Amino acid sequence: MSTLAITNVGTMVSGDLARPRLDADTVLVTDGRIAAIGGSELAQDTRVVVDANGSTLLPGLIDSHVHPVIGDFTPRQRMLDFIDSCLHGGVTSMISAGEAHFPGRPKHPAGVKALALLAHESFKNARPSGVKVHGGALILEPGLTEADFAELAAFGCWLVGEVGLGGVSKPEDAAPMVKWAHRHGFKVLMHTGGTSIPGSSTVSAADVTAVKPDVVCHLNGGPTAVAPDEIERIITETNLAVEIVQCGNFQAALIIARLLQERGELGRLILGNDAPSGTGVIPLGILRNLAFLSSVGGVEPAEAIACATGNTARVFGLDTGMIEVGRAGDLVLADAPLGSAGANALDALRYGDLPGVAMVVIDGHIKVDGSRNTPPPTRKASVRV
Repeated sequence: MSTLAITNVGTMVSGDLARPRLDADTVLVTDGRIAAIGGSELAQDTRVVVDANGSTLLPGLIDSHVHPVIGDFTPRQRMLDFIDSCLHGGVTSMISAGEAHFPGRPKHPAGVKALALLAHESFKNARPSGVKVHGGALILEPGLTEADFAELAAFGCWLVGEVGLGGVSKPEDAAPMVKWAHRHGFKVLMHTGGTSIPGSSTVSAADVTAVKPDVVCHLNGGPTAVAPDEIERIITETNLAVEIVQCGNFQAALIIARLLQERGELGRLILGNDAPSGTGVIPLGILRNLAFLSSVGGVEPAEAIACATGNTARVFGLDTGMIEVGRAGDLVLADAPLGSAGANALDALRYGDLPGVAMVVIDGHIKVDGSRNTPPPTRKASVRV
């Protein structure tokens, strides 16, 4: 039985909007899952003990929008180890919005099915640096049938990449396929806004309401946003999950945050990078989203963290994203960076600073002991084996 205890936590952030903070200072992880939450007595007789030294514990961050290919390489930016770099920014899970950058990507039914299955199996069998990359997002192309969705579902595929990336973009063509996808347990993402890559399509509020995906991707632009009145239509006329991304329009992001808060619907908001893209690779992009929402967008830091963890987990049906007994032991220790006006990680976010990541844990295993990408945390964690 493998056991890890993280104790002496200063602030524990749950990832749950209904209860953003937990009154506890210790988390016990056994066989990859959170086994108990409470006081320091949980750390007794534990094989590996992490002393958080008063820093902040939060669930592993989930990037709701990535465009991987195979392994930890992106041909779009011609670089290796971008997923490992995101791990050093506290990201423990990623959702593929479609492997659209695959060189020579096939655009017929047999080819897109083969690519989805290949990516799904590859990331399932070989996690880059331990990060849980949910790959194999089927890109919709003309000619797909309901039997194709059933076939992929039988192999465990469950994502449809951004509607609009492929040849199927008009609502009258996409809506029947989305119904097939839902019938076979798929989660469906939909591109929103201006075109992002050659071959993609401009998508409006009317298109979104007609197609009815699960997630309205990059409502703040990927990278070009729809007009403010279109944003308002999508938020007020649907109950769909909406996404803010780092590679988008920040004015539009503020409009989205304001509307959702006014309506008491922050639970619909999830956060992604939309990278690798022409904008580049942003390893600290989810942390930057948190700092932006907390310092400029008027969202409480612990609630912003829930948008990047528990909200995303709920939308996609993941077993991570919250500090809760039974959930996967994916955790991040962070603190105010050296020199910050903030007293802890949440204060730092409120000031607009990126927290220093002290440790990243996936399934109860320490994957990062001191981030190479964030500023150093004021308080460092220590490990006793």
